[in-house]
Amino acid sequence: MIEITMISTGEEVLLGDITDTNAAWLSRYLFEQGLTMTRRVTVGDHCERLAKEIESCSLNSDIVIVNGGLGPTSDDLTAVAAAMAANVGLEQSDHWVAEMKAKYEKLNREMPAANLKQAMLPEGAELIDNPVGTACGFAIKLNRSWIFFTPGVPSEFKIMVKDQILPRLQAKYPANQSLHCFRLFTYGLSESSISDAFQHLTLPQGYEIGYRSSLPFIEVKLFAPEQGNTALTLLAEMETLLGDNIVGKQVGLIDNLASMLIQHNKKLAIVEQSTGGFVVNWLNQQPALSEYVVSASVQNTVVDTKTDMDALVKAASDQLQRLSLIPNSQIGLFSGALHDGAVTVGLITDEEKWIQHVQFKRVYSHDDQRWVISTVLLDMLRRYLQGVAIFGHYESLNRLFENHSLKLMNLQKR
Repeated sequence: MIEITMISTGEEVLLGDITDTNAAWLSRYLFEQGLTMTRRVTVGDHCERLAKEIESCSLNSDIVIVNGGLGPTSDDLTAVAAAMAANVGLEQSDHWVAEMKAKYEKLNREMPAANLKQAMLPEGAELIDNPVGTACGFAIKLNRSWIFFTPGVPSEFKIMVKDQILPRLQAKYPANQSLHCFRLFTYGLSESSISDAFQHLTLPQGYEIGYRSSLPFIEVKLFAPEQGNTALTLLAEMETLLGDNIVGKQVGLIDNLASMLIQHNKKLAIVEQSTGGFVVNWLNQQPALSEYVVSASVQNTVVDTKTDMDALVKAASDQLQRLSLIPNSQIGLFSGALHDGAVTVGLITDEEKWIQHVQFKRVYSHDDQRWVISTVLLDMLRRYLQGVAIFGHYESLNRLFENHSLKLMNLQKR
């Protein structure tokens, strides 16, 4: 088995000031290429500690990828630490100095003298081009390892891994087989219930199932060494077991909604109370959806403590009826006020109306409540467009009321 280690650098990563998204991305990306990361380490901005960690990893790993610390400031110490670990000096790369100057000339700026530091590499290092920024990468051979040094800026890091480091690894390990990843995005099920549903699945050699939980969704991934009939048959079994709790295949809920709204040419009118604009903001993250929201408003509604569920449901019904009158819209969406840990949400079309009153089973933060309510509402929309049952199975919610009725026909759009 190939031993791959990643060393992340920087006090901001070590102390939790920023999330190490580069490490998460690299682990996932390498796994999809058939290369499994075996160890991850984080070291602060301390030259000697980083040098010792580089040397230690070089004794136990085949590949080491060091991320961060290649900038022009005083706390960027990775090149010095690499030279210390390899017991060599630093030398200036005239080629990279010329590259940096050319980048600044394109911006009609003079390169600051501080950037010369980014061209100082350990003696004998192989330069790795950075087509985006001013921090070049480099590689050295130390003990049993090839060690690759990369900048911490995510856009620069990812392009260097994809275009330069991965091809080197594939050339070095040609027998390694990349994996195809099939993704199913779900809502309403827990990881444990999905695992129980899959317990009788038989995975052929080389196949794996993975999970990624990110409130409010659980992404289920099938990793397969090929895309043939075996993989597709297994994927079909998984889809059957997950049922209509799948909100997207290969794409998430919003991208799936974008495709369906465009396909059906349906436009939306939205009123939000408890969600406070989350629904429309979420939809607008997909640029193609902007023209499919013809009306959106947020209402700050205070509910009297004595208000009962029947009154909340009636208020939702009235709001939906008004939404149905908005010109050029074919679907109305409404999220009501949160009251006693419960909320009323509804959807109306030119012919029908659906309302449900759901209650949280657990305590959520204010933002998480809005994410969950928004997801329930948009899941109703997804279900309507897909032609499946509008009221889904949600393990984290109690459904206290549901109603499906024909829309009142005595009011018409103007």
